[in-house]
Amino acid sequence: MTRVEDIAGDPAFRRLATLRGVPCDLRYATRNNFAGRVLYVDLDCAWLRAEAASGLEAAATWLSTRRPGWRLLVLDALRPQRVQEAIWADVVGTAMALYFANPARGSIHSYGMAVDVTLIDPQGRESDMGSGFDEMALASHPALHAQHLASGLLTPAQVAERQCLADAMAHGGFHGIATEWWHFDHGDRDRVRRDLPRIY
Repeated sequence: MTRVEDIAGDPAFRRLATLRGVPCDLRYATRNNFAGRVLYVDLDCAWLRAEAASGLEAAATWLSTRRPGWRLLVLDALRPQRVQEAIWADVVGTAMALYFANPARGSIHSYGMAVDVTLIDPQGRESDMGSGFDEMALASHPALHAQHLASGLLTPAQVAERQCLADAMAHGGFHGIATEWWHFDHGDRDRVRRDLPRIY
């Protein structure tokens, strides 16, 4: 396993600050997250693998041509295995465990191949997605959009914003998951786990 402290000189990784037109606000480096505390204590987690970083730039370019002035905002990127283990220890046995990968199998975040993102408008305001980042509730599940529209839990405008985000990310080689509108993997999860090093 490669330590996050050792990747600064690794050409397989890119710092988020080098991505053109993609600002970031890493919520786990602040108290503004589900845990209410800093999870990346003394860790620089503003990284992605180079292929995921290039894909994110492509997604941002596609978005800017469709909606001038709109941008992607990165909320989480590389999440070291040691942090995933600490989170899992807190959530295992609770309803929140559904939203986090068991570290024994490995989160795609821990390979630098997953990213959590949202949309921001030309004034820098986050788009209304109908639920917040890391809001661990059925309202956050893209797989339930039709049900939520029928019940009125989500509006057509909120679902359209989620779809715009998913469309942009797809143009960068990312795909979403059933339970979190904000989470996107770059490439195939099985291949990532098989072929790439996990970052500790």
